Amino acid sequence: MAHIIVVGNEKGGSGKSTTSMHVATALARMGHKVGALDLDLRQKTFGRYIENRKAFLNSQGLDLPVPDYHDLPEIDRSSLQPGENIYDHRLSAAVATLEPDSDFILIDCPGSHTRLSQVAHSLADTLITPLNDSFIDFDLLARLNSETGKILGPSVYSEMVWNARQLRAQAGLPPIDWIVVRNRLAAQQMHNKKKMGEALENLSKRIGFRIAPGFGERVIFRELFPRGLTLLDLKEVGVEHLNISNVAARQEVRDLMKALHLPGVTVNF
Repeated sequence: MAHIIVVGNEKGGSGKSTTSMHVATALARMGHKVGALDLDLRQKTFGRYIENRKAFLNSQGLDLPVPDYHDLPEIDRSSLQPGENIYDHRLSAAVATLEPDSDFILIDCPGSHTRLSQVAHSLADTLITPLNDSFIDFDLLARLNSETGKILGPSVYSEMVWNARQLRAQAGLPPIDWIVVRNRLAAQQMHNKKKMGEALENLSKRIGFRIAPGFGERVIFRELFPRGLTLLDLKEVGVEHLNISNVAARQEVRDLMKALHLPGVTVNF
């Protein structure tokens, strides 16, 4: 069966689609068959990223690996079983279509709570939660005492992950490997960065996730989107010499892929 990777966070602007595209493309470049779904049915940023990639490669006559992206299929409501949710059916049908030909299926969730996102989390073998390195985003995971910094309890998102874990356990499936990815880390060791690190370490022990380094705030990510490219593709499109920022960003992708510990994956770029 395909290993399902879900990229989820109920807050927009955390870098979910950038993370999704780089993880999916990295796996494809390493020779794995990668299926891809975007559950943000309005914006479809991840889906458009892959569509941009196909269009650019076709216009330039380039042959680079592309994740196998599918839209969720439309379902005739008359075909549903009594009490069956149409979104559950659409997601199950999409996964069933991709699974026979995929080593990995990467699902990018919207930055809000939806039925599709909730169901996708219960399917996750690996859950990646990108998080901007600020206490505004930390509130997604847990509530803090503003004076003492003490963790008061989990947030609604953490509770959703807990429920997804319970559903998997009841179905006899392996537990979710949950990785919180710290994006937009400041280059210097600022006081806030240290406090965030300590708070995440404490919370990780309580609710069970691993912490991985993510991506810095770099213009290159936004510049590559219209062509559907990633930092791993630059040499193939004629960029012979990477600047220091691009080299550092490429190392960030490499470090993240190693930290994910995906089955059968040896990071070789």
